[in-house]
Amino acid sequence: MTSSTPLTVVGGGLAGLVTAVTAAESGARVTLHESHRDPGGRARTADGSPYLTNEGPHALYSRGPLWTWLQQRDLVGPVAAVPLSAAARTRFHRDGSLRRTPPLPVLRLGRRDPRQAPVDRDFLSWAASLIGERHARYAANAVAVALFHHDPGALSARFVQERLRRVLALPPEARYPVGGWSSVVARLVARAERLGVRIETASRMTPGGLADAAARGPVVVATSLPAARALLRDDSLVWESGRTALLDLGLRTRRGDAFIVSDLDAPGWIERFTAQDPTLAPAGEQLVQAQLPVADGRPRSTGVARAERLLDLGFPGWRERVTHRSEALATGRTGAVDLPGTTWRDRPAVDRGDGVYLAGDQVAAPGLLAEVSFNSALEAASLALRAARPLDLNRA
Repeated sequence: MTSSTPLTVVGGGLAGLVTAVTAAESGARVTLHESHRDPGGRARTADGSPYLTNEGPHALYSRGPLWTWLQQRDLVGPVAAVPLSAAARTRFHRDGSLRRTPPLPVLRLGRRDPRQAPVDRDFLSWAASLIGERHARYAANAVAVALFHHDPGALSARFVQERLRRVLALPPEARYPVGGWSSVVARLVARAERLGVRIETASRMTPGGLADAAARGPVVVATSLPAARALLRDDSLVWESGRTALLDLGLRTRRGDAFIVSDLDAPGWIERFTAQDPTLAPAGEQLVQAQLPVADGRPRSTGVARAERLLDLGFPGWRERVTHRSEALATGRTGAVDLPGTTWRDRPAVDRGDGVYLAGDQVAAPGLLAEVSFNSALEAASLALRAARPLDLNRA
């Protein structure tokens, strides 16, 4: 692709920014449209508040491709790992009480090669054949932090096992950008602008505007799947996702609070993010986030009530210490999940034809959580660059 051919990117979240940077590094003339006043998408950190919360428990995984790509460009910035003192405060809710470790059969299962898990069988029945049904349920619920789904055991065994192994990996892969994910977004935006990417915020693309852009050059739609479905008027753009109640709390600090409470009786996770990054809350306070998946048709309050029961166990006296509280329900915004008989290759394809490409966390790309957005962005940028070369030659 030469600088004469424009590339349009719709969506300024992680997928859109990675697409824009990758294409611009190859010499493309890129314009990025973001409907919000600031780029970042779901990677934005809440502003206007002393509590730096993300939409969900965001982390970078140090063995993943996104981490490597950011490091190569000096875009990671300061990150925090889980301190040993905090890790010692990890608790597992099982049979109504908190335990210090998950059951040994769950840990053993977590070391099993995911390639041994069948694609066409549900995780619960496969795991039960190895460690028994009770421990299989514990294992399924333990991986909820990487699934945001109310019934992990019903998903493809291969899909869940891939995530279970990485979630239980030692030492832990998770790394937390200091100051929240907005710091990573800011570095991505700065690099894009240095490469000449034109970023237009508060710019909402319409189907007609998309058609006009596609007539001029390749277009990458890097939005949520529902938004892409409406923009492209393509009813085939559907995939299974999670539905999760999110509860953010600012609490006055108290010694002895848990770092993590992982619910093994049902899918759910609570994490004290200031344990590794104290900058996320004012001095003397801590930021706690709970994510409790809820089934379709169940209200947000169902998940919040479960979170409060776990908080009673792991954060005694939390109700009297609340300095900030916010609740949300993330529906279809928690990444793709694969049902038995499907893999990431069966999700909506990146190449939509006629010079239009798709990127995001529910499309046909591998990876854990944000890595799907990243991998699909690289693929979309590569295909768009390749497709534009014949156009440039014809124009010449």
